[in-house]
Amino acid sequence: MKQVYLILAALMLLCLAPMPYGYFQLVRFVAMVAFGVMAYQYYMRQKTVATVVFVVLALLFQPIYKIALGRATWNVIDVLVAGLLIGLFVLEKRLKKKTTVSYQQLPPEDQTKLEDNEIEFKLAGKLSPKELVYIASEEDKALTELFEKRPEVLEDWGQMIGFHIVYLPLLMKRLRDKRVLQYRAPHLSDAELADVAIGNDFLLQYLDNPADRKKIKQGFIRTEDIHRGNDGKDKATNRFYPLSSASGEPLADQLHRIGKQISVEKARFDRYLESKNQSYDDWGDASDNEPPSELGFSSQGEEESVDDLMDEVRERIAKLRQRGIAEYLLEQLIHPDNRLSRMVITKDCRIVLPDYNDMEIKMEPLVKAVYLLFLRHPEGIVFKHLPDYRQELTKIYSKLRPLGLSDKAIQSIEDVTNPLLNSINEKCARIRGAFVGQFDNYMAKSYYVDGLRGEAKKSVCQEIWWFGNKLKVSQALRLRIVWKPAKE
Repeated sequence: MKQVYLILAALMLLCLAPMPYGYFQLVRFVAMVAFGVMAYQYYMRQKTVATVVFVVLALLFQPIYKIALGRATWNVIDVLVAGLLIGLFVLEKRLKKKTTVSYQQLPPEDQTKLEDNEIEFKLAGKLSPKELVYIASEEDKALTELFEKRPEVLEDWGQMIGFHIVYLPLLMKRLRDKRVLQYRAPHLSDAELADVAIGNDFLLQYLDNPADRKKIKQGFIRTEDIHRGNDGKDKATNRFYPLSSASGEPLADQLHRIGKQISVEKARFDRYLESKNQSYDDWGDASDNEPPSELGFSSQGEEESVDDLMDEVRERIAKLRQRGIAEYLLEQLIHPDNRLSRMVITKDCRIVLPDYNDMEIKMEPLVKAVYLLFLRHPEGIVFKHLPDYRQELTKIYSKLRPLGLSDKAIQSIEDVTNPLLNSINEKCARIRGAFVGQFDNYMAKSYYVDGLRGEAKKSVCQEIWWFGNKLKVSQALRLRIVWKPAKE
């Protein structure tokens, strides 16, 4: 856009000369389009003042409803706008000169001496292999101002070295659609969502050794490896790359050095993995006598046929996620605690989560009947024993279909309680989809039906209210479902 600044400035200054009427019409049209594009670009860069200025200029120069100000006034406006454009050209050029990084991929060098920059994090601090996150225990005002006003500096550098750069304070600002936040944290109200913010010290809470905080002032971290620690828990080995505006080394040189160091480290780690030559044994096959439904069941979607049922849910979730933001990191930012909601089964068998802003979980009648069946049996149901529950499921389903059960509906019940068919897997996948379609699996897994292969499947809901009566799950789920409102 810098060349456009100069071209527009020249067009404005030529308006001072005696030009034909058609020229002024052309300038109006070109200026309207150019200023509109500039307003959009500044809007995407989150520069509010510049966005407003160029929107006003686009409206001022638009040729549809002309604003009559007189020749002298228009000449003054043309000179002022030309001066503004020339000033922006000079400013953009200077900023680019200060922040431009000329980076070329360098071959790994074994002889390169690298500083010890390993810092262990708890597994909750794990990042994507293609992420660099800016982290700081002490804020560097110069760096903070640069990254917040010119985020493209980090974005362009990240593209050069093949990494996505995450600057946490801007992360929340880019989540303009509150549905993204509500999907991750359904317990938050609109007012609480508006106050969600994050600082550059957020990931420091996941340090395995709090004393390592002294090593970190400002810089980037990336995850290199996941390993089992001496305490038996998984750890994430992260590499730290310091960055400072007061180091005396130009920012461009610091970024170039970091890029080269990452390249060398990655090459060495890749060779280390190749040298390990580890092989892993299969977990073993299930018994040939196990029913197909037990072989295929997995709430994580191992079966291709079950995966197909989740396509619509996955598509919906994908639309909510921001591009370029790691799912795992976003998960840690939004809901560091596993806050669950109570569940209410209403008189008309609606499933409501009151602590998630009265969210309703909608299911097809037969899917809901299967879910209510599992809720009534907290000890779980083994799929090969499903025929024993056929009559109970029929009673539940008949309450959801007050007009009666057709022959097709009765056949569906027989199919879902037949352990030799895959129908029960499909229904469990749809139950999972009903919850995951509303909020993240991080919390949804506490509601849908799940279980290890070959064992009883169940829902592990913490607390359920049947028709408004508060009952602990151990009590409520063992009661027969009463299809009338319970008395006070």
